Amino acid sequence: MRRCDFYANKVNRSKTIFMWALVALILAIAIVIAGNIIRRQRIKNFKLPATTHDYLLAHVAFYKALSDDKRIEFDERVRDFLARTAVTGIGIEITETDKVLVAASAIIPIFSFPDWRYNNISEVLLYKGTFDKEYHTEGDERNVLGMVGSGAMQGQMILSLPALRAGFSNPADGQNTAIHEFAHLIDKADGATDGVPEYLLKPEHIQPWIKYMHQNIIEMQKSRHSDINLYGATNDAEFFAVISEYFFERPQELQQHHPELYALLDEMFNPSKEDTAV
Repeated sequence: MRRCDFYANKVNRSKTIFMWALVALILAIAIVIAGNIIRRQRIKNFKLPATTHDYLLAHVAFYKALSDDKRIEFDERVRDFLARTAVTGIGIEITETDKVLVAASAIIPIFSFPDWRYNNISEVLLYKGTFDKEYHTEGDERNVLGMVGSGAMQGQMILSLPALRAGFSNPADGQNTAIHEFAHLIDKADGATDGVPEYLLKPEHIQPWIKYMHQNIIEMQKSRHSDINLYGATNDAEFFAVISEYFFERPQELQQHHPELYALLDEMFNPSKEDTAV
């Protein structure tokens, strides 16, 4: 073969490879675009069960306290969350109202932030009962009610179904496992699960928040007695999640016993309108 023919063939092969690569790239882009269009349409068309409003009114104290206009807004936020986030029963049958409770738990702490969506979760898994840190539902070490997944479980949340339901059956007990876990996701949104949710805190409030948080943790560890769930003394991240439960379940009691903490949490979760962009 002459040298010029050899180089001509090489150039032609390169052109062919380039063309096929270009075609593959165009197809890949087209598939992504089509997938996004389908997803947006699915989210837009997703509908809540007809009983959602009545169910929330009967079982969710936060919702009951809202005005009619705010309830409509809450319904839409619940609908949008469920349209974007799968809720799956693992080895159990779950109801549509269970899914609504998951969504309500997600929306309650971010309701004052109209543009907030959880970008760090794609699915919530509901287990039949407690589980261990390796997500096993059998054995003696099953003492976990909820967990935000990491590693291979990144982007997922695991909740005990009985704990989810119990969190709304007695709003005065100060405990709500699902709100607790979504508080962890809010904390994690700035890149670190450290009890300092920087997206919620104004810069000038970060140091006061750390101060009061550490003061309370130290007091809880020393006395082993507190109106705040002692699990909150485990570390900073757990304190924020526990005190968030307290704030949404028993706000008046929290304000009475811990006015400084209450004021900072109120500033976090209920900022003025001009401060709600996230």
